[in-house]
Amino acid sequence: MRMTISGKNMVVTEGIREVLERKLKKLNKYFDPSTEVIATFSVEKNRHILEITIPINGAIIRAEESTDDMYSTIDNVTEKLERQIRKHRTKIEKKTKSGTFKFDPTEFISEKEKESKPEIVRTKRFAMKPMPVEEAILQMELLGHNFFVFSNGETDDINVIYKRKDGNYGLIEPTF
Repeated sequence: MRMTISGKNMVVTEGIREVLERKLKKLNKYFDPSTEVIATFSVEKNRHILEITIPINGAIIRAEESTDDMYSTIDNVTEKLERQIRKHRTKIEKKTKSGTFKFDPTEFISEKEKESKPEIVRTKRFAMKPMPVEEAILQMELLGHNFFVFSNGETDDINVIYKRKDGNYGLIEPTF
């Protein structure tokens, strides 16, 4: 496996890198040497976050964990990854034994999610008055929502403002 290890809002020390590499080497038996593993460490306040992404056979195996200690975060993420990989592997083995192997992107969705089909349970209508982006942010915060649809007074287009995980805001503007 080829590993790409990076840090966001932190410097990845040699000790953390070695622990992660040692834990991920246990997963070598599931992958060929050309498989790329992308690991991103980040720190937000007192939370140590690790996100690992492994693209395999047209699918992506991803695990993310956050705890107060980076080493326990590494342990938790590698356990999650191993469970996902074993589950994926047994499904593939079952399909190949039955002679009907075909990649199914829904195989990562739980059985409960497969059975329940999403449906529209509520429709909300509201009047939109044109407003600047700053006012839309204020309205969103007042409502306590994490996104807000509004008519941009500067461009006369419908825009969406949303709150990002890092505490900043994102703006979605349509292009025609």
